[in-house]
Amino acid sequence: MSKNGQWYPPEWPERIRALARGELTPVVPRRAATVMLLRDEVGGASVHMLRRRASMAFAGGAYAYPGGAVDPRDEGAVGWAGPSREEWAGRLGVDTAAEAQAIVCAAVRETFEEAGVLLAGEDVDSVIADTTGAGWEADRAALVRRELPFADFLARRSLVLRSDLLGAWARWITPEFEERRYDTWFFVAALPQGQRTRNASTEADRTVWTRPADAAAGYDRGELLMMPPTIATLRELAPHHSATGALAAAGRQDLTPVQARARLEGEQIVLSWPGHDEFEKRICTE
Repeated sequence: MSKNGQWYPPEWPERIRALARGELTPVVPRRAATVMLLRDEVGGASVHMLRRRASMAFAGGAYAYPGGAVDPRDEGAVGWAGPSREEWAGRLGVDTAAEAQAIVCAAVRETFEEAGVLLAGEDVDSVIADTTGAGWEADRAALVRRELPFADFLARRSLVLRSDLLGAWARWITPEFEERRYDTWFFVAALPQGQRTRNASTEADRTVWTRPADAAAGYDRGELLMMPPTIATLRELAPHHSATGALAAAGRQDLTPVQARARLEGEQIVLSWPGHDEFEKRICTE
């Protein structure tokens, strides 16, 4: 960890050198989605975050948001409400409506799997108010085990996915020299009335509601470990004092993918993230 809380894998320098020598073939990134779940409190909006278990191979101990990889089955038929899949494809920068649907489904599914919050309702004007109870937990566990497709889960409960409750916020791609690569879309959403979060993830050992500015300050002091996309999106959220305000601002957010670059300068490796100068690192190669 550096003077702040920036997550940095110790194996990166050697992998960067191997890539420069042509000895490393970049892994194709898996598509993924993550959701910055917001709720309004006295004094401003808070965001739901989880701390990844220290034993995790990727970003262990780092604070993040609920999220995970796209399930190819999410491209199939699914109950849908809100902007069309074609509109989402344009916003997310993908070629087909099916691809866009899978990304949005991943955002909603992973939020339910990891936080117990479901952005779905019986129709275009309703949202589920309570997802607690044995039946809901059994379905959530089946989703986590990939025994139950998300579309079937919605269908059996006569629900439609409320895509209008999401706002696309950012897109970050894991650098070419990382072994575990993801092409991740970040979304914002407001906690539905009546629902509550819980730590339902086997990958997290702690969850918190925190104001984005407070979490960013903890990172700056070196107290909270985070990956660049997490702290960058926290800083972007901080000026918005309500979930409604953040959702309204989402449509103006730039979704140009951000991906770290590495270059050699003498005996140093220079890591940079375009548009995010605060993350630049200089690492001795010897």
